[in-house]
Amino acid sequence: MEETFVPFRGIKNDLKGRLLCYKQDWSGGLRAGIRILAPTTYIFFASAIPVISFGEQLERNTDGTLTAVQTLASTALCGVIHSIIGGQPLLILGVAEPTVLMYTFMFDFAKDRKDLGPQLFLAWTGWVCVWTALLLFLLAVLGACSIINRFTRVAGELFGLLIAMLFMQQAIRGLVEEFGIPQRENVKEAEFLPSWRFGNGMFALVLSFGLLLTALSSRKARSWRYGAGWLRGFIADYGVPFMVLVWTAVSYIPVNDVPHGIPRRLFSPNPWSAGAYSNWTVIKDMLKVPPLYIIGAFIPATMIAVLYYFDHSVASQLAQQQEFNLKKPSSYHYDLLLLGFLVILCGLIGIPPSNGVIPQSPMHTKSLATLKHQLLRNKLVSTARDSIQKNENLSQLYRSMQDAYTEMQTPLVHQTSSAPGLKELKDSTIQRASSSGYIDAPVDAAVFDVDKDIDELLPVEVKEQRLSNLLQALMVGTCVAAMPLLKKIPTSVLWGYFAFMAIESLPGNQFWERILLLFTAPSRRYMVLEDYHATFVETVPFKTIAFFTLFQTFYLLLCFGLTWIPIAGVLFPLLIMLLVPVRQYFLPKFFKGAHLQDLDAAEYEEAPAITYNLTFEEQGNNNQPQPANLDSGEVFDEIITRSRGEIRHGRSPKVTSSSTQSPREEMKSVYSPRISRGGHSPRLNEIRMEVGPRLSPSPRPSVLGQTSRRGSSSSS
Repeated sequence: MEETFVPFRGIKNDLKGRLLCYKQDWSGGLRAGIRILAPTTYIFFASAIPVISFGEQLERNTDGTLTAVQTLASTALCGVIHSIIGGQPLLILGVAEPTVLMYTFMFDFAKDRKDLGPQLFLAWTGWVCVWTALLLFLLAVLGACSIINRFTRVAGELFGLLIAMLFMQQAIRGLVEEFGIPQRENVKEAEFLPSWRFGNGMFALVLSFGLLLTALSSRKARSWRYGAGWLRGFIADYGVPFMVLVWTAVSYIPVNDVPHGIPRRLFSPNPWSAGAYSNWTVIKDMLKVPPLYIIGAFIPATMIAVLYYFDHSVASQLAQQQEFNLKKPSSYHYDLLLLGFLVILCGLIGIPPSNGVIPQSPMHTKSLATLKHQLLRNKLVSTARDSIQKNENLSQLYRSMQDAYTEMQTPLVHQTSSAPGLKELKDSTIQRASSSGYIDAPVDAAVFDVDKDIDELLPVEVKEQRLSNLLQALMVGTCVAAMPLLKKIPTSVLWGYFAFMAIESLPGNQFWERILLLFTAPSRRYMVLEDYHATFVETVPFKTIAFFTLFQTFYLLLCFGLTWIPIAGVLFPLLIMLLVPVRQYFLPKFFKGAHLQDLDAAEYEEAPAITYNLTFEEQGNNNQPQPANLDSGEVFDEIITRSRGEIRHGRSPKVTSSSTQSPREEMKSVYSPRISRGGHSPRLNEIRMEVGPRLSPSPRPSVLGQTSRRGSSSSS
């Protein structure tokens, strides 16, 4: 994004760039066919369930003035408009928790004022929305979104982790409340007796953790050992929403044996109930608000404008991170301008406004990256197998694959080609074929593994289109009419889904990975290098990584603590914005510039894995120190398992210690821009000192590997 503060220039550039893509935004989604429903359904549940929960929270805090009907209507209305005429279609809009907090604060202020009261609360918030929109217009016109370029990874990922903490906090708080008595309930009811409250809480734990564990498991279904490929893919795509239905059904098993109200379920009036639609005509009451309060509405409007400017921009930035390799231009300025119109619209019809939300926006991009990977992989695998059946050599094979790859792309005039992704795949395989003398021979599995080689080096791309955003917004809209069905979902299932969203947003967050690195035992830190990893692991000393992570953790806890302070808690984005001068002027005084560049790079660079072998010194050599704090069981576990816990066969050539690299390892060493074929990184000696003499690039098979092979051969 061009950094410009010339009035209207940012909006003009955004419109110019996105109009070139507009037709393709729709045609690309339609060409995906029915498979577009997988990311659509996934992000629909991720968007609708929090909005329903926030609506229930608003219903309690505003004495029923606002309910889940209004929050769902706002999310659907703003989502549909943004998906059609918005700039960045990857951005998901919804009612967020800061909006709930601000509306709660404004209701508490208005209800005790005789000249406002609950009757004119929505009319007064209408004026707040008008002021908020004017401020957003001003920010968009003056190019304030250019400042988003100053937000480096340290700020974006800290904010993302803070949102995950808030989601997890909401899940824990909800589970604790399952053991208590809800507000405005008759405490004499049987369901609120101590024994039944305890039973309700325990059943809520079962439903919440059941949903959490099964949802996390279903997302990894593609790596399961059992089941047909199409079945595992179906479970991975639709397993999470299906688990919501399953655990809702489970909640009805004891319904005849417990008092009514156990387990507790969602509460919201139906959209056709008496008084449920009175807010839609709030515009006629806006002139009844006293002039003093109309002017005073500028104060909360300023707070909301700052919140929306930051949340909307950062949500858009996280949905367009460098590692996603997006090809279409951003649209920060125009999207902020459109948000101003949406805020006015929501204020005039008496519903809380929607803005860009986290973690739904980056989750949407990740799901579309998965979709694009599947579409590309299926096409290239089919092409490669056809070429192998025709006994083509490598040159002919890659010509066919490149044609198929180009056919799947629809580049615009200003886009760059994605061919380097296939070039890496081609170069690595050609080098392996040349070394083995098969360069002109027909391709076989020894040179090119169709199923694995394409998966390893296929470039990360995203199916950039508008259809999934539009469909998920329309599905949220149908929830308004389906409110009687939604009220059958237990609240405990919602808390489990909140926890799922918090955990699902963690992978790929470098800040979170550094926290895990701090808790990794020194004897096992080498395992980080055995898989794809950030380059800072090799280039930055561990002590520097630790100090930087501790600073970021302290700042995270400071922001999280601020959210607990009434009223002031909604201003936590100001602390995040303060990270811009902190990063520019404060951190360089304590960290080297090169280290900061690696720890806080704008692009999440990944280095390929370095393979190390655990070796035991020969029994006759007593001068070498023996491994400490590591028994044979742990070594065996490290040999036959990988960091994700996937069990591998002990005799597999891809995991036993050997001087011969596997094809996967060869390919990684070939296209690595940072690591030589010998696998020596700047941090290699340091890691060796941490884990002892048993960790070194092994020039020969390990004793354990030889023993396991001899044992297996003798037994046969």
